Amino acid sequence: MSPPQDSGEPQVTRLADIDLSSVHTLLARFGLSFSAVEAGTAIPGSFWGDDEAGIIGTTVYARPDTPVHSLLHEAGHLIVLPPERRAAIHTDATDSVDEEDATCYLQIVLSDQLPGVGRLQLMRDMDAWGYTYRLGSTQAWFEQDAENARAWLIARGLLDAQGAPVFEH
Repeated sequence: MSPPQDSGEPQVTRLADIDLSSVHTLLARFGLSFSAVEAGTAIPGSFWGDDEAGIIGTTVYARPDTPVHSLLHEAGHLIVLPPERRAAIHTDATDSVDEEDATCYLQIVLSDQLPGVGRLQLMRDMDAWGYTYRLGSTQAWFEQDAENARAWLIARGLLDAQGAPVFEH
């Protein structure tokens, strides 16, 4: 995983570590596009700045050092929105706790669609990055405390009853 351990950055899976064609394919299944940003340049639509992914309209922006969890989180924000609201999005997608919880849950589920990532790795990355949940870890939240997020996604047709993503939107 990038960057080297002596950089002081959390050791998480970055876009440079995965096949970007799988990112394009995944996002396209939801009517979204991915725009690769050149290393060292600012990421358009990034709420947090630095190496965090950004969103503008239906496009997710990221560069090689962007953590995969950040890309999936920002994509998740767009996915949980009704298509008619997506076009107006620039940088900040929601102030809804329900949408934020659903986005966190969805990013974990979607990580299974990226070869070399998967939910266990993504949850470790989220913990390393500093996501916090009242049960102490992302995995504990996902497995024991996220029923509201899962139900929210199922009710909106984004997950099937078994918790798998539904791509026909």
